[in-house]
Amino acid sequence: MQGIRTLTVVGGRDKSGAPENVRLELAAGSITAIVGPTGSGKSRLLADIEWMAQDDTPTGRTVLVNGERPDASARFSLRDKPVAQLSQNMNFVMDATVSEFLRLHAECRLSEITNYELRITGLTDEIIAQANRLAGETFTADTPLTALSGGQSRALMIADTALLSRSPVVLIDEIENAGIDRHRALSLLVRNEKIVLIATHDPLLALMAQQRLIICNGAICRVIQTSEAEKKALEELEKTDLRMQELRQRLRTGQVIAVND
Repeated sequence: MQGIRTLTVVGGRDKSGAPENVRLELAAGSITAIVGPTGSGKSRLLADIEWMAQDDTPTGRTVLVNGERPDASARFSLRDKPVAQLSQNMNFVMDATVSEFLRLHAECRLSEITNYELRITGLTDEIIAQANRLAGETFTADTPLTALSGGQSRALMIADTALLSRSPVVLIDEIENAGIDRHRALSLLVRNEKIVLIATHDPLLALMAQQRLIICNGAICRVIQTSEAEKKALEELEKTDLRMQELRQRLRTGQVIAVND
């Protein structure tokens, strides 16, 4: 199940029962944005993909892996779960430090690899370093998980998913609410050849994707490929976003903002 080259979503029906006339193929290393009004069905699409739906969810969608239906053992495997989902709300309740948590995860994944003690140490250090590049405020290996903010928790799990998780499909729900470096986060995930889908209201994130799915009344009603004109628009939006980040940082550090800043 880990050798997922493509994921195909075969349409089911919308909230009114009308056919969802779509067959969408997603390839490894791609980013797809999911956009639409609140309540339109973005999270339902993510859930269908997470469960590799086989016409057994409210939407009637079917998800194919490498063009074929996955068997039940692959769909419901706990050890080799093919899909990792990062939700809007992420809070740790585990009484452990960041390093202890990452080590536990690494030991589960790398126990059959030779010299895995050295590999675990290197991986945990790299995950923490990458997470701190994403988060607004840094943390250390000794930081308790319960002391992490929502943004830090999301940054840690994105880095963990990119560098350690074997799940080849990553689903992200509204990353813009986490206060992290969105561009760096997506680049880190795609660099590791994962299929990334992200539900978002953020125009920057939507335009960073190769395509975006428009959700209407519970169904995919349109698929838009990101055009060259939109990529140029993204460059201008990123300049504005960088300026906003600078102003936010000044506010956080107690500086005064003037009209001409």
